[in-house]
Amino acid sequence: MLGSLRDLLPIVLVIGFFQIAVLQQPLPDFVGVMTGLLCVVAGLTFFIYGLEMGLFPIGETLANAFARKGSVFWLLTFAFALGFGTTVAEPALIAVSAEAAKVAAEGGMILASDEAMASYASGLRYTVAFSVGLAIVLGVLRILKGWPIHYMIAMGYVLVVIMTAFAPREIIGIAYDSGGVTTSTITVPLVTALGVGLASSIEGRNPMIDGFGLIAFASLTPMIFVMAYGMVI
Repeated sequence: MLGSLRDLLPIVLVIGFFQIAVLQQPLPDFVGVMTGLLCVVAGLTFFIYGLEMGLFPIGETLANAFARKGSVFWLLTFAFALGFGTTVAEPALIAVSAEAAKVAAEGGMILASDEAMASYASGLRYTVAFSVGLAIVLGVLRILKGWPIHYMIAMGYVLVVIMTAFAPREIIGIAYDSGGVTTSTITVPLVTALGVGLASSIEGRNPMIDGFGLIAFASLTPMIFVMAYGMVI
């Protein structure tokens, strides 16, 4: 808990400095802010403890088990399911999708009804989740085959730049943000553990060199797929 408080201290100091020294105003609802801060510290503490105790070990264990099993099909199926499932459950993506649907309704791009907004938000969420599932599959194949990551990432961003010129302006910002919100609290720990565990289990692979990089694919492919989604709808 002291470590979590130390990590949050810079944010607290920045907000406090600008609130008191620049804006020269007292904090609104001081008791509520302090209570919220304590909740954040406690939540971050339990979250990090949970990662170390549960998510990281299970991710590495599953990767080792699939590597020993020697079935590429089931490994890739698991990789896709992991990427898809963690992304669908990502709180940041749920929030961004709901906000995008609300703005689209206010801008007249979709009907201003609960059904239309729910359909738009769900379509966006599942598009991003599907793209992340494919990204994890691609990242696992890279580890298995030993493909160089920099060429793959460079080609991906070239495609992003090209698609940006043709995608509707209303979807470009959402697409770029989708690449960031997917790499958040749920996706990152499990996907990172999968990559490191898989690279550690395969002879000739270096966990430091080959085990990382899956998150880069997970933040790249949503931009491509969401822009394509915008072009289609």
